[in-house]
Amino acid sequence: MEISPKTTMRELLERCPGAQRALFRHYHIGGCASCGFQTDETIEGVCARNENLDPGEVIARILDAHAQDEKVYISPAEASSSAEKLGARFLDIRTREEFDAVQIPGSQLMGQDFLQEVMGRWPKDTMIVLVDHTGTRGLDAAAYFSGHGFLNARALRGGIDAWSCEVDPSLPRYTTE
Repeated sequence: MEISPKTTMRELLERCPGAQRALFRHYHIGGCASCGFQTDETIEGVCARNENLDPGEVIARILDAHAQDEKVYISPAEASSSAEKLGARFLDIRTREEFDAVQIPGSQLMGQDFLQEVMGRWPKDTMIVLVDHTGTRGLDAAAYFSGHGFLNARALRGGIDAWSCEVDPSLPRYTTE
């Protein structure tokens, strides 16, 4: 994966979806309006205006975080198998409208009340597969669950979009505006 100090933040986030989480965790960059960045800024530029951070060190941290994120992803085929063999639970973090339009059979829409039930009542070793549209927000959700003690929170690689291509072609694909 080619990432350099001249890489824009947009390019970085396309290549490493969890980069913003890594930047915030290590440097408090990108978590709010006061520490945010523009997608057309370069890594070098963001580092320069944040205490002259070393771009090489920042890139190394991002790549390390990306390698860790890769371990959190689960392929649609593996997730399907895990549901059958291990009783994996699918939690859908998309909007109600997206969920109502198309869903993985047996998945549950994540709402505030349901989140409270999961956090308070589910065993921490439950395998949870977080489902979003294309697989990028699922990483953040898996990190949230892991941070709350869940030992096997995974993000569906490619989201429901990949699931409909690789596991269940009868599910319609869609785009959002």
